[in-house]
Amino acid sequence: MERIVVVDDDASICRSLEVHLGQAGYEVHSSTTAAGGLELIERHDPAVVFLDLRLPDRSGLEVLRQIEKGSGSRAVIMISGEQDMGATIEAIRSGALDYIRKPLDLDDLLISIEKAKRHLHAPAPQTAAVAVGDTPCSPREIVGRDKKIVEVVKQIGLVSKSRVTVLVEGESGTGKELVARAIHQASCPQAPFVAINCSALVPTLIESELFGHERGAFTGAEHRKIGKLEAAGEGTVFLDEISELSLELQAKLLRALQEREFERVGGSQVIALRARVIAATNRHPEALAEAGLLRRDLLFRLSVARIVVPPLRERRQDIPLLVRYLLARIDHALDRKVEGVSQGALRKLQAYDWPGNVRELENVLTRAVVLTRGDMIEEEAIELAPKGGEPGAGGSKAIKTLREVERDHVESVLFHSGWNITRAAALLGISPTTLRKKIKDFGIEDPRE
Repeated sequence: MERIVVVDDDASICRSLEVHLGQAGYEVHSSTTAAGGLELIERHDPAVVFLDLRLPDRSGLEVLRQIEKGSGSRAVIMISGEQDMGATIEAIRSGALDYIRKPLDLDDLLISIEKAKRHLHAPAPQTAAVAVGDTPCSPREIVGRDKKIVEVVKQIGLVSKSRVTVLVEGESGTGKELVARAIHQASCPQAPFVAINCSALVPTLIESELFGHERGAFTGAEHRKIGKLEAAGEGTVFLDEISELSLELQAKLLRALQEREFERVGGSQVIALRARVIAATNRHPEALAEAGLLRRDLLFRLSVARIVVPPLRERRQDIPLLVRYLLARIDHALDRKVEGVSQGALRKLQAYDWPGNVRELENVLTRAVVLTRGDMIEEEAIELAPKGGEPGAGGSKAIKTLREVERDHVESVLFHSGWNITRAAALLGISPTTLRKKIKDFGIEDPRE
């Protein structure tokens, strides 16, 4: 009979697992403290350890490291009821086989035990732990308890152990750059993180942005320029919307990845590529390759590791958690104190399909905070886009142009931020200089003047 040790500060969870896993044919021992758990591990030499992240006498991560240093071959499965992306990534990096969120599901536990059995029969070498600098509820936190998003965080922990290229897939607004930054933070936090939106650059300038150029390489090249691949050093280059690169430039990027070297535009000096490259796309990569928009050989090179970020509509149970997290950020940005959303507002948010995903949810909540006078967001303050982009009820409301919508939104944010340019620019996600230019272009007048 295989032995299992459960270490959790909740005695009821320990008793429940003893009963249910015992009925499944396992010999189970449990403790509510780190010291007691380590003693049980030493005494019974279990094949599997279920270890809580938070224990009364020591951190679960500390216990995990001590287990990994000890003798014997066993699988450690972390369990926690808290949202902590950094701890999840560090646990996987430190040798934990799996990470399960509370409330615990017996089927999930049994699946993890089966995974542990397979792992023990084919053990892989462990990598030394590296501390993760990210903190819970930071602006770069990946928030969620859904199995799909937890799996993404676990994959980040595994991928961060090496320097392989990574392809991140997901719809717009799902947080692909957050995934790239989390990988970077877990593997080389002191090195530069360089992000490039391939769809936002003029095609003729992308090659210079990536590889740099020498003086005189083309008209207007008055000075040598260091490209992003070189500037990233030992860090990370994130290429968002990779299929927007021309096929010619894709071929040059492929060669740089294969040879781990490149030359500046107009130069002959060979420069070593030391950075990790992470690419992202909001479309299915195989479909892009089929359509001739993405080279298949580049796709193979980029997708050594592949992470798929689920859309928000596939993890609706995370919406309440995301709402709490995003409202805290929005309150801080706007210097407001909105306590939460009403039941009606939450039902409305959970019923919506969120084509713009988490980014759209944040925008909707920001608008709701701006329009809310009290400390609770009510249902009527939640303005959602009509399905299929049709006009509102009755179709009588005139459809505004994109410029009109942008002008209205900029003016609204300026008004409700008290015309604080710095705060309004931060909320809009642009620089104060860009905001001032938009105010001038749109002819928005400061009511204080």
